[in-house]
Amino acid sequence: MENDSLNENMVADSAMTDSVIAAPEIQLPTPEQLGISITSGPQGGMHAVTVGDTFDFPVTVSWAVQGSALLVVPASSANAKGLTQVAMSQESARSVKDGAEVASITFTYKIVAQDTGNLNVPALRFEIPTQVGRPLDLRSESVPVRVNEPFNPLPIGVGLVVALCVLFAGLWRVRRRAAVRQAVAVKNAAESVLREKMLVLKQRVNSADSREWLLELESVCKEHVADRLGIALSAVNLDNLVKDGKLEGWESLVEEFAHARYGGGKRDGFENKETWKAAMRLMNLDEE
Repeated sequence: MENDSLNENMVADSAMTDSVIAAPEIQLPTPEQLGISITSGPQGGMHAVTVGDTFDFPVTVSWAVQGSALLVVPASSANAKGLTQVAMSQESARSVKDGAEVASITFTYKIVAQDTGNLNVPALRFEIPTQVGRPLDLRSESVPVRVNEPFNPLPIGVGLVVALCVLFAGLWRVRRRAAVRQAVAVKNAAESVLREKMLVLKQRVNSADSREWLLELESVCKEHVADRLGIALSAVNLDNLVKDGKLEGWESLVEEFAHARYGGGKRDGFENKETWKAAMRLMNLDEE
């Protein structure tokens, strides 16, 4: 009798376990079902830009208020082939449409055009936290943008410089000083771009995927090293440069990049923050 009772309990426990395992996963509603919409790009469409220009790219998430508020978290960057995100800001607003109050958040991405041709601002992903532990995903549409070559006044400039050099040999010193000032200005501008990229990464230490975040940080570090050593960006190999003794103090940071490339793992936001601080120190950058 005792064995029969024990067997009955085991069967009941097994049935309960199977019931828990077989419980269906909660299906999140779609953004459309919740009345959430997302629009990307400026009103009137994207205008052509010139390579080297920085342009604003807005993405707006809207929803009917109905006494509720949403937390919308950017989950990706606007980096793409020929386009580099250097900053991002956001602004909230409320309006009345067809007698209903509508809330919105506009994320404005500052993007530098670094190549010419028909490029595309990528689809941008956002997350809305929910009570079931899984966020609701939103994704904007990819938007094409035309990037043109700048007007090149170099041939005319060279002719004028040659003529002036022939007539006024004394202007050589003036031109030399101007070239030095220009080099300093270019260096300062490059540092400013790197600083903006690093500040964007700082804003995402808690929200970004750790592996993606570390690989983006490695990309910024490679730009710094290429400029610092005067080599092509495509030729930068941080592992080899550390082994050759050309990047003293970079050992730990480069190890983190290698770990991210070959698998990575979950990291806390404070670990990303400490890595960010180390990279800023090695690149001699400050936040201001």
